[in-house]
Amino acid sequence: MATLIPSRNQCLPRMTSGERRTALRLEEQLDEDYLAWFDVPIGPKQRQPDFVVLHPNRGLLVLEVKDWKLDTVVSIDKTRAVLRTGRGDVTVVNPLLQARAYALELNTVLQRDPALVFPAGHLLQGKSMVPWGHGVVLANVTRAQFEAHELGHVLPEHLVLLRDDLAESVDREAFEQRLWDLFNAHTGHPLSLPQIDRIRWHLFPEVRVVSPMQPDLWADDQSQNDTAAIEQTLPDLIRVMDLQQEQLARSLGEGHRVIHGVAGSGKTMILGYRCLHLARSLSRPILVLCYNVTLAARLEQLIAARGLQAQVSIRNFHGWCHDMLRTYRLPKPEQGRDKSAFFEAMVEAVIAGVEGNAIPRGQYGAVLIDEGHDFEPRWLQLITQMVDPSTNSLLLLYDDAQAIYGGPKRRRFSFKSVGIQAQGRTTILRLNYRNTYEILALAKAFAGDLLDGDDGDDDTPHVIAPESAGRHGPAPQVIDCDSPQHEAELIASQVADLIANGHDPNQIGVIWRDYAHATRIEKALRRAGVPLRCATTSRDKKSLFQGPPSVKLVSAHSSKGLEFESVFVSGLGRQTKAEEDPVTEARLMYVAMTRAMTRLWVLRVGGGEGVRSAAAESAL
Repeated sequence: MATLIPSRNQCLPRMTSGERRTALRLEEQLDEDYLAWFDVPIGPKQRQPDFVVLHPNRGLLVLEVKDWKLDTVVSIDKTRAVLRTGRGDVTVVNPLLQARAYALELNTVLQRDPALVFPAGHLLQGKSMVPWGHGVVLANVTRAQFEAHELGHVLPEHLVLLRDDLAESVDREAFEQRLWDLFNAHTGHPLSLPQIDRIRWHLFPEVRVVSPMQPDLWADDQSQNDTAAIEQTLPDLIRVMDLQQEQLARSLGEGHRVIHGVAGSGKTMILGYRCLHLARSLSRPILVLCYNVTLAARLEQLIAARGLQAQVSIRNFHGWCHDMLRTYRLPKPEQGRDKSAFFEAMVEAVIAGVEGNAIPRGQYGAVLIDEGHDFEPRWLQLITQMVDPSTNSLLLLYDDAQAIYGGPKRRRFSFKSVGIQAQGRTTILRLNYRNTYEILALAKAFAGDLLDGDDGDDDTPHVIAPESAGRHGPAPQVIDCDSPQHEAELIASQVADLIANGHDPNQIGVIWRDYAHATRIEKALRRAGVPLRCATTSRDKKSLFQGPPSVKLVSAHSSKGLEFESVFVSGLGRQTKAEEDPVTEARLMYVAMTRAMTRLWVLRVGGGEGVRSAAAESAL
């Protein structure tokens, strides 16, 4: 069965009867190697053909579907058609010409990518390696009618699928052959998986994973016709959503939605896509909330890269509460030495403001919550009231395994009890794409039974056990240090070596647990001449991703939601305080380790005292 994106159930409400029959035939008659997108904007100009079909051996196919009946077609030639409608006669572009224009535009885009053209010395040097085709589906015209009206003069029969071709009685091979007949040529060169990812990267800019190493080429200040500039900017290694992530992102419907996703499963990418989609369709502002300031700053950078900063407001939860009190001129609690008490009092003031109608409900066209496992139930109950009832659009991203606040006092609750109506609209993402198999194995071993999956339902937060997507890399390096100072010097030396060998400083993260350790590490890095940004104060956290390339020094708490190619986790062997919850400590180290995409160094002082379990000790 082919993969249809968005899912057919999500597409049905906006499909014509002909599009529904076409989608059904594509999905059921083609094998799993086929991908088909319905009514999805493509390329830099965001054209919207009815269907785009991709196959590794056949290439790209553009289909335009028409539900025309012959008694409504006044006239048709090779460039236009005149249709009789309730509004009178309407002139439209010949659908075959329309499909061909889309296909040619896609071919032009793909030919800009050196990885998708034939190499020097080849007979087709510089030409696209991706075969393409185009065709029209006349869903209500039989072959007998087509021939009787001699439509072949303006719509060549081999480029048209007719009602007969969509019949349930047509076997798979015959249907597939009709699609193959629509292609211009066959190169005999199957597309590799990396090439398919590159094709998706060009066709669908919204599924790109935007990062410092992979800019958004279709930003407003990028000339879409500057081929030389595009070729120079194209990264050798591109990153796009995996197909499951893309299908989920495009299939998210209206109402409240919950995504349970393990670390590295692409939750934040889906949030970014959802923001892009909602910004196109909503006039009211969109609110994105998370718990920590550093993640909010990173999300703000990613949203800005999409050009959405005018429509999308990104705040950490307590920063948003402060905004509410200031905007509606409500008294703020006095800030003493106890920051926790101040933040709690500020939340209570906002809740009281909403209950007393001093702060209006329904302010936002949509609300999206990242790292929702860090939110207390009453916070979620407050936030759900901020969604405009006319849109009722709320998305909650959740991973109970990464819940690092509240300790053993965290209580179980249902989503329904806090106003989130997501039963039947909950999705689980089990695959971890961020980490290599080796890094995830170490993190899982350290976490131990904390990652055992719960028998929860779709109305209850519960732990999802992560599964590796199968990417491999170097084994994590575990270094025993004689003292915290020795640890700091080792980190500085290793980081300096990485940068000297061409690694991007932006893609190096150093994660600390104790402030004293952070101070030592910062001094050692600066002595080594390493460009550095530290997330120690609130101002530092907000500017962490600004300025020239730099290594990021962040706490384990602030690292949530972030990712780096190379990560150093310090202080594994630290002596925990008596009042610290060992389960929370284990969760923190799991979070820290799973920030690493490819390379991980774990440093411990004092022979590993404080390592949580025998399983983790064995993995180390």
